[in-house]
Amino acid sequence: MDSYSPSTHIQQKPHAVFVPFPVQGHVNPFMQLAKLFRCKGFHITFVNTEFNHKRLIKSLGQDFVKGLPDFQFETIPDGLPESDKNATQDVVPLCEASRKNFHAPLKELVKKLNTSSPHIPVTCIIADGFSGFAGKVAKDLGIQELVFWTASACGMLGYLQYDELVERGIIPFKGETFIDDGTLDTSLDWISGMKDIRLKDLPSFMRITDLSDILFDFVGSETQNCLRSSTIIINSFEELEGETLDTLRANNPNIYSIGPIHMLGRHFPEKENGFKASGSSLWKSDPECIKWLSKWEPCSVLYINYGSITVMTNHHLKEFAWGIANSKLPFLWILRPDVAMGEETSTLPQDFLDEVKDRGYITSWCYQDQVLSHPSIGGFLTHCGWNSTLETISYGVPTICWPFFAEQQTNCWYLCKSWKIGMEINHDVKRDDITELVVQMMEGEKGKEMRHKCLEWKKKARKATNLGGSSYNNFQKLIKEVLHHKAI
Repeated sequence: MDSYSPSTHIQQKPHAVFVPFPVQGHVNPFMQLAKLFRCKGFHITFVNTEFNHKRLIKSLGQDFVKGLPDFQFETIPDGLPESDKNATQDVVPLCEASRKNFHAPLKELVKKLNTSSPHIPVTCIIADGFSGFAGKVAKDLGIQELVFWTASACGMLGYLQYDELVERGIIPFKGETFIDDGTLDTSLDWISGMKDIRLKDLPSFMRITDLSDILFDFVGSETQNCLRSSTIIINSFEELEGETLDTLRANNPNIYSIGPIHMLGRHFPEKENGFKASGSSLWKSDPECIKWLSKWEPCSVLYINYGSITVMTNHHLKEFAWGIANSKLPFLWILRPDVAMGEETSTLPQDFLDEVKDRGYITSWCYQDQVLSHPSIGGFLTHCGWNSTLETISYGVPTICWPFFAEQQTNCWYLCKSWKIGMEINHDVKRDDITELVVQMMEGEKGKEMRHKCLEWKKKARKATNLGGSSYNNFQKLIKEVLHHKAI
């Protein structure tokens, strides 16, 4: 690590540059980690794409993005066509852009940071597991690089099987029939740490008929690249994914599980009021839904949120709507305007809205931690993104799972089979199935068992992030031993 003249305090301050992959599910945990580093005495530069920075301003206001004296926001262009849509950009062009367009502007930015005033040279770059370009910038400039893998450890292990699937001749599939002919139900017995996982439970980008598929190539190579990093930080904890983490450590021992990161924050109070609470949402949140939740009995409300990327057909949207309505139970539904494929605005039938007006609250975004920690929430219908999965575990809420893509299928398998706090919905959504699962979750015996199991996991998550817990200790070790920083 670079050495510093002790002449002034500001020159001794370590400077970490955080570079998340530019989608909401990566920006959130990156922001949480950056704030923890700041509490440990680091100067922070947080790098968004220009597109996401504009969304952040729209969502949280100009004052938030002005940052603080020791926490600044910077941007790089993504090189994609201009868009005024307030929605996540298409993933395929975004992956291509991160490979082709991001390296040069980030390198220029880091050089600028090293020479600008106040002079606080960059001491480390925290690169996203899917942002290999940021690691390359660190190597180019001789700066220490760490990788933050924001998804699950089981997701990483799943991506690392892609080469083996090709070698065994399992993929590419010979035509599209594999989707419905039972092929994906094939059980795999050769993956260490994932006993009896099925093909359908591996991260979904392996469902290909052509090896040159962009997402298959991108996630496979980025994950292999990530595994070769000198230090990998994972937002998970030992009790939850110990077997998987051990399997990964057999290939790279320098893996630090420090999750759930949002729970670690309770030990490091923020100096400025409001900075922590503002979060990092690229959508404007509706605070009124929390007041609405307070009208209901404990564990009586179903919470529905498909995350920031999931889309579905209008037909499936209506099946979900009537499945939920027919349960006759209260619900809070976060419905992004862009959730229905090809539609600017997702609209629900008027007769559905009339049916649920006294027991349903539908809005476009919320502060999810406030919702999941609310006593009235009794179940979570989720896409199984990793942030949602960790948050639901932390707050002790069982899940109804409808994974959309990427490693969400793998998270779903673990939620249902390994951690036993989830029930899976068939991908081809039918309203009667939804009603049955919702009633079972909210009022049935299986739901009660899962709630009990959830409380055990909640205790384990808290224990891991308590003083002296595995995640707390790993975080301290990361700061002191890897970054050689005497934490304040």
